Amino acid sequence: MLQLPGVVRLVSFNGSPAALPESEIEGLRNCLEQGVYAQPHPYLQTGRRVSVVRGPLSGASGILVRKKDKLRFVISIDVLMRSVAVELNADDIVAAA
Repeated sequence: MLQLPGVVRLVSFNGSPAALPESEIEGLRNCLEQGVYAQPHPYLQTGRRVSVVRGPLSGASGILVRKKDKLRFVISIDVLMRSVAVELNADDIVAAA
């Protein structure tokens, strides 16, 4: 299988091959067939602390949340005991160090 054009490696978990849900594979196929521009991006897990690298909030850090299939960035101001959530593009955030 690794000799097939376009195959880089097998998807695995803890060194064992992992099965991908058919719906995810079909979604990837549909995107490729429609010519959607895609590039690799680090996996960002909701609930994880992230930093903004582009845009008006550049340099800010907060928590990544998901609401109705949209990524939201939550900034908390501890002194005021308030938080605000804004929608951001995944390309504009990175996992905080």
